[in-house]
Amino acid sequence: MPTNEALAHIPHLPTTPVVGHTLDFLRDPLGLHLRSIETFGPVYKVNVIGQWRVTLGAADALEFILGDTDHLFSSYHGWDVLHRLFPGGLMLRDFDDHRRHRRIMQAAFRKNALDAYRDEMQRAFDQLVEDLPEGRRFRFYPAIKEMTLKMGASVFMGLPLDDPRTDRLNAAFAAEVAASIAPIRVPLPLTAMGRGVKARTYLRETFRDMIKARRENGGNDFFSQMCHAVDDDGTSWTADEILDHFNFLMMAAHDTTASSLAKVIWALGAYPEWQDRVRAEIDALPDGPLDDEALASLDVTNRVFREALRLLAPVPFIPRRAERAFEYEGTSVPAGTWVSAIPALVMTSPEYWTEPERFDPDRFSPNRAEDRSHKYAWAPFGGGAHKCIGLHFATIQVKLFLAALLRRYRVEIENPMSETWAQVPIPKPKSGLPLRLVARA
Repeated sequence: MPTNEALAHIPHLPTTPVVGHTLDFLRDPLGLHLRSIETFGPVYKVNVIGQWRVTLGAADALEFILGDTDHLFSSYHGWDVLHRLFPGGLMLRDFDDHRRHRRIMQAAFRKNALDAYRDEMQRAFDQLVEDLPEGRRFRFYPAIKEMTLKMGASVFMGLPLDDPRTDRLNAAFAAEVAASIAPIRVPLPLTAMGRGVKARTYLRETFRDMIKARRENGGNDFFSQMCHAVDDDGTSWTADEILDHFNFLMMAAHDTTASSLAKVIWALGAYPEWQDRVRAEIDALPDGPLDDEALASLDVTNRVFREALRLLAPVPFIPRRAERAFEYEGTSVPAGTWVSAIPALVMTSPEYWTEPERFDPDRFSPNRAEDRSHKYAWAPFGGGAHKCIGLHFATIQVKLFLAALLRRYRVEIENPMSETWAQVPIPKPKSGLPLRLVARA
């Protein structure tokens, strides 16, 4: 790690003794970075939890860091806060090792596998949506987290929707996420990290018990696909590699899906004219199960989803660590420096978007195509070698959920503009997003 002197030439906002910018970051992370960019331009540093991180702003910086054509930036070392809980996950691998593991995982996202997941998700969402409260106010975010865990247990693990293990699985994933951002990094008793490590042990034991049966009997669920996945050379994973990948994937898919669905539902409640357009599009679908052609026809729905992700990036900050010294915009950065890319700021920058604070899904229409103003203007799924491997799965999932929900209900939110959102580690509504589902006539 470079010394303070080695980074002294990189500017920063005033710091508070001992804590640096930590309190500012916890209060308003995007605000801290916006003030830094306005003051210093695209290259500056912030100090969070005693660690300096150099930030490179703008879409060109996203392309430089995430595209990483020169293999400068380590994702493994960048995500150091996840090492104890998610070692071996795809996001925590670099370069040739990452490429090898990604090729194997890609087998679980091939079309025949996605078709099986799609059919199972439809059955699951149809049943789960019926269980949502009707006509009374409830908090959508915790409800959708529970629903996506049950759906994930079905699609990813092949468990029945009413399997009693899902409650404990949900608690274990929540404990891992809480531990990943806990200030105490040692797994002491009664600490978040201690609970997170204990949860990881439980999850690995649960998954390990499933491997032999899935390798012998197979199945259409994601875990079975991972147990049988091989790359073009016939290379597969060891049992421990399956456990590491699946633990990370379940956590990431569970939290980001709940966050994304909360953002879309908030948008439909906040802008009822768009809810009407999405519902009309869904009503025009043929009866029965939806195939790829039907989902592809949901153009307005897709634009609403893309706009919701633009305004609230699923992963606002993407950390890396420099493997070698480099220069950017005339500023030299030493080897070992933690470097941050910020898709959330690029996706709300007036440099790439007209009236960027306004909810306007038509900005993604072919005649405007503002997302094409730069290769990385719209990057909610990251980019480069580490671009989210499940982005098509996530899009299918959101469309299926909206079809199941809006065929039955109208979403009403009393005061949507008063909702505030926590930004890290993954955006979520601070109030839980209270709303009401009203049965359609």
